[in-house]
This record gives sequence, structure tokens and C-alpha cells, in this order.
Amino acid sequence: MQQLVQTLLDGAGSGMIYGSLALALVLIHQATRIPNFAQGEMAMLSTFVAWELIDRGLPWIAAVAVTLVLSMAGGYGLQRGLIRWVERSPHLTQVMVTLGVFMVLNGVAGLVWGYLPKTLDGPISSGSLRIAGVTTSWQVVGMVLVTVGMLLLLYLLFSRSRLGLQLRAAAQNPTSARLAGINVGRAYGIGWGLSAVVGAVAGVMVAPQTGLEPNFMFPILLYAFAGATVGGFSSPGGAVAGGVLVGLVEALTATYVGFIGTELSLTVALVTIVIVLLVRPDGLFGKKEVARV
Repeated sequence: MQQLVQTLLDGAGSGMIYGSLALALVLIHQATRIPNFAQGEMAMLSTFVAWELIDRGLPWIAAVAVTLVLSMAGGYGLQRGLIRWVERSPHLTQVMVTLGVFMVLNGVAGLVWGYLPKTLDGPISSGSLRIAGVTTSWQVVGMVLVTVGMLLLLYLLFSRSRLGLQLRAAAQNPTSARLAGINVGRAYGIGWGLSAVVGAVAGVMVAPQTGLEPNFMFPILLYAFAGATVGGFSSPGGAVAGGVLVGLVEALTATYVGFIGTELSLTVALVTIVIVLLVRPDGLFGKKEVARV
């Protein structure tokens, strides 16, 4: 029983990591209806920027604050400079463009910082917390709190602020939003910027546990896509919940299904995506979209 509780706790901790990046994926999808396969590399690049600033002597808080501002600007600039030109293109074209961005960002990071792992210290102690025979780390606790905090802030933004209402209107009906005087292009750029900020937070929180190198976010991106698919691309809260569910399934299969272990753990994410798309394409918490023809 204790092993089961420990496995569930570890899976939930990993799931919060997947859920935080899934949240960023959902933000971009809600803003522009584009599946952003470069989300993990955007988070990776932001994490390298934070590492560089800290390595040059900037305090951790200041370095992360500057990184978030740069991430917001970078996400906004990427949408306005590149993505907006393919917004009306077929989905395959959009996917290929984001995959191209993925490759470029990965190559740039490798060229500038190399491929040897680097250590990024986090603001939270790396010590462990033991309760009733079950052990977890303070970093996992911090990740849970940060993810819940981001979800709450985004809920307040989209439901209680004028900017949030403009972003929702631009995403749901761009034509009507333009007629109402909303700058839809600007709203799309802000949506990409916000997703870059969320991804940067995820990267900075994950790197102290995994090490920092250009490919460290790729497995997390796959799990994040699985989480967003399970939860639904129309539900930010569902994306986080879906990430947690994927983390739990991954931990349980790795522990109790002998032939999977850690070597085939990525297969769990891919199988999860396929099953959910076949059974419930809109996700467990997603809403069906109705289109007039």
C-alpha cells in the first residue's frame, strides 16, 4: 500500500510538470487554433536565458523576471513576425512551420550553449519531505503551488479583465471581434506571449530536476501534448488535470507493468493520445465545437 501511495505521489508530481506545459499549449491553441510543436523549445530557450543571466551574476529572482519579460516579447514577436502569415493556411502547413521553429530553436541553443548538460539551481530546497512514510521533494511541492498559482492568475485574466475578454473574443470569433474594435492581431500576439511565459516558468521549474541541455524539454512536450489531449484543448484547467492523469498513468505502468519500465515510458504518452482521440476527441473536459456550414 505504501508503495502504491508513493507511486501515485511521484506520478502526480510529474503530472504537474506536464500540466504546466500543457497549459501553455492550450493557451496558444485557444488564441490561434494552432498546435504549437515548438512550445517545448521555446521553454528550453527561455530556461537557457535564465541560466545565462544567473551565471553572469544576476540574482535568481531578477534573472527569472527578466526572462519572463523577454519570453513575453519573444512569443509576441514570433507570432507577429512569422505565425500570422500562416494563420489561414491548412493545418499541415501550420504544423510544419512550428516544427521548423522547433528545429531552429534547438539548433540555436546547441550552437550558443552546447549540448553538455548544465546545472540550474532553483529557488526551492532540493531536500525531501517525508509524511507518513511517503517521501516527496520540496521542488515538487513548489511545482504544484506554482502551477496552481498560474492557473488561478490565468482564470482571473480571462474571466475578470478587459484584456482577457478581448483575447477570448478574438479567439472565438475574429470577424465579430474586429467589428467590435478589437485588434485581433495584437490579441493573437499576446496569446503567444502568455504561452511563452507559462512555458518559461515550466522550464525554470523543471531544469533543476532534469538538468539543462537543448533536448531536455522534448519528452516533457510529448507528455504535455498527451495531457492537453486528455484534458481537452478548450479547457486550461482540463489540460492541467490531463497532465496529472498522464503522470499517474506513466508512474503506475512504469512501476507495475514490468516490460514498460522507464525505457518505454514515452510510449504511454503516445498510446494515451491515440486512445483519447478515438474515444473522446474533445478530451475529458473539453467542449464540442459547432460550426455552421
